[in-house]
Amino acid sequence: MSTAEDAAGGEAQPWGEVTPDAARRLLLAAVEAFAERGYHATTTRDIAGRAGMSPAALYIHYKTKEELLHRISRIGHEKAVDILRTAARAEGGPTERLADAVSSFVRWHAGGRTTARVVQYELDSLGPDARAEIIALRRQVDTEVRGIIEEGVRTGEFDVSDVRGTTRAVLSLCVDVARWFDINGARTPEEVGALYADLVLRMVGAYRTDTVQR
Repeated sequence: MSTAEDAAGGEAQPWGEVTPDAARRLLLAAVEAFAERGYHATTTRDIAGRAGMSPAALYIHYKTKEELLHRISRIGHEKAVDILRTAARAEGGPTERLADAVSSFVRWHAGGRTTARVVQYELDSLGPDARAEIIALRRQVDTEVRGIIEEGVRTGEFDVSDVRGTTRAVLSLCVDVARWFDINGARTPEEVGALYADLVLRMVGAYRTDTVQR
């Protein structure tokens, strides 16, 4: 497993950066509720009930429902940036690093699909200030992947005429995994990551036969 894959984490990530324990329990309950019902259909009472707490207890840790979503989204996007930055700065050429970035990013979206769905698809539920912060993190995500592709074009490893558009296509492929991945399906997160790495290398003209796990 690569360094970037080590950073990818999975569905059972402990959210260790969230303290105290009650705040973590509420955040985990919010992730489940937002993923299942959507942000707008979820109430603070729903979240508190899932956490085994009273609605009043929720407000000790989070002033509003939006604050919960903002924290989930910020932590998730910071994790995404970390995964891709680790791959982008690893040893090896652009082909190896792009494959590592894609496989690790896909693995995170598959293994942590519930969290990833909230992180990736509830952006418009945030207020202007929180939304602007998350958009800035998304730009960092884009920058890391675009940088690898640009380097591959410079070194002649990749044949890409539209780097910006290709970067967007690569990220869209990765993110969409959170929408459809089934833990009981035919492929594991690792296998889907390997498949998508292969597909992306084909997209950029750097097909490598050893990236697919069958």
